[in-house]
Formats: sequence, structure tokens, C-alpha cells
Amino acid sequence: MRRIPAVLFAAAAVFALGTSVSAKMPFVKKAQALGFKNIESCASCHVDKMPKAASKGEPFNDVGKFLMAEKAKRKADEIDLNWLKDCKVK
Repeated sequence: MRRIPAVLFAAAAVFALGTSVSAKMPFVKKAQALGFKNIESCASCHVDKMPKAASKGEPFNDVGKFLMAEKAKRKADEIDLNWLKDCKVK
């Protein structure tokens, strides 16, 4: 009888890990919906594959640096993924 809870826990853990790993971040989904198919994961803009929330997503790669520079230049509150059309870095 003790095996049933352990098996259920293991199955729940596998399901939870499997769904969270395959989930795409909102920016990736939005960029792809706008037609930027080359944005495939967090690593499209970040050095790390999964940036930590505590570090606010830093450090950025060249695409991420471009977006942050555009945000500062335009004095915008949020990044607009449409700016990617002006990004020369690939």
C-alpha cells in the first residue's frame, strides 16, 4: 500500500517537469505570432537558456541588447517585439 502514493508522486513529478520544460515563454509566443520565426526560445535574446527572474533576465545576447537599447532610446515602459524588424543582429 505504501507504493501507491510513491508511484502517484513520481508520476505527478514527471508530468509537472515535462509540461514546464516544454512550455514557451510569452515573449517567444508573441514574437512568433508576429512572424519572427527565428525567435525560438529564451536563448534568442538571453545568454542563458532560462533566465532567472531574480536577475531580471540578464545577461542579454546581441538581440537582447538591441531590444533593451531600443527600449531606452524610445523611453518605452515595455519592449515592443515589432522592433525586431529593425534588428540587424541575427
